[in-house]
Amino acid sequence: MLDYLSSLPGAMVLGLIWTIMALGVFITYKILNIADLTVDGSFVTGGIVAAVLITNGMNFGLALLIATLAGAICGLLTALLHTLLGIPAILAGILTQMALWSINLIISHSRSNISVYSFSYSVLFSQMNVYDALWKIALIVAVFLGLLYIFFGTELGASIRATGNNQDMARAQGINTKLNIVIGLMISNGLVALSGALLAQYQGFADINMGKGAIVIGLCAVVIGTAITSKISTNFLVRLSGAAVGGLIYYIIYQTVVFMGLDTNLLKALAAVIVIVFLGIPYVKKTYGDRIKKHYKNKRISAGGNE
Repeated sequence: MLDYLSSLPGAMVLGLIWTIMALGVFITYKILNIADLTVDGSFVTGGIVAAVLITNGMNFGLALLIATLAGAICGLLTALLHTLLGIPAILAGILTQMALWSINLIISHSRSNISVYSFSYSVLFSQMNVYDALWKIALIVAVFLGLLYIFFGTELGASIRATGNNQDMARAQGINTKLNIVIGLMISNGLVALSGALLAQYQGFADINMGKGAIVIGLCAVVIGTAITSKISTNFLVRLSGAAVGGLIYYIIYQTVVFMGLDTNLLKALAAVIVIVFLGIPYVKKTYGDRIKKHYKNKRISAGGNE
């Protein structure tokens, strides 16, 4: 039990790092109502760009900023494919993700793995001091929660939210919905890339495969957070914070099943099951629950009539 408890701070750090990615997924999935699959590629782009820059002597802060901008460009590409060429958003994300596989290899000079361990003096944090990493990443998450809350409370942010709620109505109000989609996807993938850059610094390397299944983890965090916050409040800050809480809960569950000895080959399947459960239960409850209530209501009416 003590071994399990001692492993939780590390799981919390990873959960908070992925939380930043989950905030990006929240913007597309919950605000813009778009299923953006660019995430698996832009997450790697952030990690690869940061690792390459750090190994070339750049300060970690500037490396994080450039990695974030690189992710925003990934989002811009998907947005332009969708808004200018009329390609469905989900397919546009897949096409960008495919292109990013080659682009990421070019950035890394065909290396599938880039180590930053020997450049520890240039990174924000490392696994060598988990508690130091924990408060730093917690502070970063809190800052971005605050910034996103402020931004989506502005006129531009509100128009992006309106675009996701009802594009036809938003256009009728004179809102440029295409521009809002572009901005939303850029912010989303910028956050995703930042998460990848932070993960590369924490684990000490960036890998070309580190983004596989990232969208599933992001959806896990958002779905878990939504399931929790829907019972508390519909306030936007509460909903936004739910993604952060969901990321933490997901990685604590992840750490628990690993500690219990679950085959690591099944962890991706576990993530898929978590999404299915949290997405499926509300539907099943609403659909079949209403039918059961109606059935018993009719039985009571029938019984009353027979009397």
